[in-house]
Amino acid sequence: MRPTEIDTSQYDSLLQKKRDAITAQFATFNPPPIQVYASEPVHYRMRAEFRVWHQGDDLFHIMFDPLNKEKYRVDHFPPASKLINEVMAELIDLLRPNPTLRRKLYQIDYLSTMSGQILVSLIYHRQLDEQWELEARGLKEQLRAKFHLDLVGRARKQKVLLDQDFVVESLPVHNRQYQFKQIENSFTQPNAVVNCKMIEWALDCTKGIGGDLVELYCGLGNFTLPLAQHFDQVLATEISKSSVAAAQWNIDANHIDNVKVLRLSSEEFSQAMNGEQTFKRLEGLDLAAFNCRTVLVDPPRAGLDDDTCAMISRFDNILYISCNPDTLLENLQMLTKTHRIERFALFDQFPYTHHAECGVFLMKK
Repeated sequence: MRPTEIDTSQYDSLLQKKRDAITAQFATFNPPPIQVYASEPVHYRMRAEFRVWHQGDDLFHIMFDPLNKEKYRVDHFPPASKLINEVMAELIDLLRPNPTLRRKLYQIDYLSTMSGQILVSLIYHRQLDEQWELEARGLKEQLRAKFHLDLVGRARKQKVLLDQDFVVESLPVHNRQYQFKQIENSFTQPNAVVNCKMIEWALDCTKGIGGDLVELYCGLGNFTLPLAQHFDQVLATEISKSSVAAAQWNIDANHIDNVKVLRLSSEEFSQAMNGEQTFKRLEGLDLAAFNCRTVLVDPPRAGLDDDTCAMISRFDNILYISCNPDTLLENLQMLTKTHRIERFALFDQFPYTHHAECGVFLMKK
């Protein structure tokens, strides 16, 4: 089923199939009943990327069919937020008659928020010059008459900011609004409503635990900042410079004073914890002074390497957020030697697909 052909009447049955598949896949661990958190059936994605097709005087968004790789035209995209759908229609109408802005334009990326902001990236197969910037500023002002919008131009080794390259999201979590700076071309959780449910589930898992928290792959602080209320101190690591900068901005914006973000990979942090290597970025920080009883990991699809699994198995509590059930399964085979699964959740970040986001909370045996 193409994303443009969503049949919402199938949503519940497809989610049940996903739940059954995850239950069967992890049955060997005998986990507690899976908690399932559903998505909105349409307009759930806060970001979307489209290729652009030039056909004579016409110009339109396209996607490629995953089965036969054939392109198809996209004028309306039900998975994307209502804001993205509104902007993409008006944007393409303004680009179509403008030879400067459409020349060698091959992709458009959209990043929207629940708070009503949207960032549009126009991506080209040519270098952007002063004429492009002049026309782009005019385009931005036309769109700003209706939308809270910013515009970025990108080409090979070139990025042109017309104002800013980020949006500020406002996420409601347990009756509190958290502000998150989200930077263009950086990772953000795509399904904002389900993301809020994920954060609330993590808060429920860690309520009353106390001590200090270590977090690997913290990104811009999506879990870090809300969870800080349950811990004395939070030590978070992230390798991306832009994400670290955004996380620090978010810490300040949310007036949180017990979080420290370190630019380290999970492998480097494991080496530091094991005393195998020292890092300049850890100068003046005594890791032994932290009472870290809980660790949160939200790794990429490749999951955790064996050394990181061994390192986190020393913690009393492990909160594992996974975007890939297959690598989660592999990691749990190691982690369940020392820990038992207390809670297991399925978050439907990607409706109508086989992709499943899972959350597992483990406690030391």
